[in-house]
Amino acid sequence: MNLVFLGLPGAGKGTQAALLAEKYDIPHISTGDMFREAVKEETELGKKAKEYMDAGELVPDQVTIGIVRERLAQEDCRRGFILDGFPRTIAQAEALDQVLEELDRELDLALLIAAPEAELIERLTGRRVCQSCGATYHVKFDPPEVEGVCDECGGSLEQREDDKPETVKKRLEVNRKKTDRMVDFYSSKGILTEIDARGEIAAIHQQIIRLIEDGPDDN
Repeated sequence: MNLVFLGLPGAGKGTQAALLAEKYDIPHISTGDMFREAVKEETELGKKAKEYMDAGELVPDQVTIGIVRERLAQEDCRRGFILDGFPRTIAQAEALDQVLEELDRELDLALLIAAPEAELIERLTGRRVCQSCGATYHVKFDPPEVEGVCDECGGSLEQREDDKPETVKKRLEVNRKKTDRMVDFYSSKGILTEIDARGEIAAIHQQIIRLIEDGPDDN
């Protein structure tokens, strides 16, 4: 079972990908995880990626795709994998197709985890982070016992700059364009399915499992 998860920030694709990976005992692979592992293992591509990361620059596609190839060739991916955060561009998606062809594999599904923009904004802007211990809360979905105070250490809870409404709207706008291109790409291949990300995490998880085990509902 080889999957790609797509979705805007706040949709919960990382959460759902992690749950699915645990259930089926296959790796949940994010771009960040791949970079960190390649750097830790000190592969040649990992060393190149580290140079860009240390300089605060984006890692070029050529290096990123090479790291993806290294990761997908590892033994734990033989039974399947979930890619989260890759591909982000048509060039990366086409390169992924080539990598999978070299490995004699193919994608089974591209899952779009989708929710209305208003809900995404509420999820993202409601996050509060403890300035002392880093614990995370949400003003609506996971509030602290005392407003503005961390349950764990009593530290002050603050809203990060990138969680403020103006920044969130810009993030969603930029990511929507990238996601739309990926949606078109995988729709044209006939492997895209959209999952409604509104509701309880467990219910969405069960919806994804039914889709995988029973196939898409044609009605």
